[in-house]
Amino acid sequence: MSEVNKFIFDVDGTLTPSRSPMNKEFAEWFFNFCIDNDVYLVTGSDRPKTEEQVGRLIYKQAKRVYNCSGSDVYERGVSAYKSKWSLPTDAEEWLNKQLKESKFPLRTGIHIERRPGMVNFSIVGRNATMGERKLYVKHDTATDERNIIARSFKVLFPQIEAVVGGDTGIDIYPVGSDKSQILRDFDVKNDFIYFFGDKMDFLGNDYPLKMKLLTNKWSCKTVAVKDWKHTWEELKCV
Repeated sequence: MSEVNKFIFDVDGTLTPSRSPMNKEFAEWFFNFCIDNDVYLVTGSDRPKTEEQVGRLIYKQAKRVYNCSGSDVYERGVSAYKSKWSLPTDAEEWLNKQLKESKFPLRTGIHIERRPGMVNFSIVGRNATMGERKLYVKHDTATDERNIIARSFKVLFPQIEAVVGGDTGIDIYPVGSDKSQILRDFDVKNDFIYFFGDKMDFLGNDYPLKMKLLTNKWSCKTVAVKDWKHTWEELKCV
C-alpha cells in the first residue's frame, strides 16, 4: 500500500496572523487545497476562536480539527471527543501569584481561560486589544517572562505541562495531552505527515508534535514557518 499524504497545520501564526482571521486570498486558495488534500488543523484555541480565524467553510472542510491541542476534537464540524480535565487548585493559585507579581502594567481580564482538557494563562489577559497585545509582546521579548513562568511551573507541577503558545499566552495541560496526542488518529505505517507550525522551538506548543514525528519512525516532513505567507510559499512547492 502506498503512503497517503496528510497535512497537519497549526492555526495561529501559521495559517493566520496572530489572533486574526485568515488573509482572504489565502483562505480561498487554502479552501481548495482542503478539497484536494487530507487536511487537519491542530490548535491550542477553542472552536469559536478557530472558526473566527479560519472561517466556518474551512473549519468544516478540514477532515478533523483538533482544538485545545487535541482535547476537543471535531470531525467535519461534529464533536468526536472532549476531555474533562480541570486545573488543580494549587496550580491555579500559583498562576494567580505570577499574575500579581508580573511587572507588566496592563490587565484586561480573563487571565486563566478554561478550555476542554487545558487552560490558557495570559498576563495581559484574553480581552486585550491588538495594541495591548503588541505592548505585551514587547515586554515578553525583553524579559522572557512567559518562558520563565513556563519553566518554573513545570518544576513545581511535574505532572502538568506548560508551553508558550501564540503571542501572549501559556498553554497548560496534563503531561501527554499536548499536540502530539493527535497522532493516535494517524497510521505510522501508511501515512506521510506534513506538519506546519510556527512554534517549533523547545518551549513552543508545536514542539511535542514535531519531536514525536521525528523520533518515532513516522514518514514525515516538519516545516517551521515564520507566518502564514511563509506557509503559503511552502505549500505551493509541495
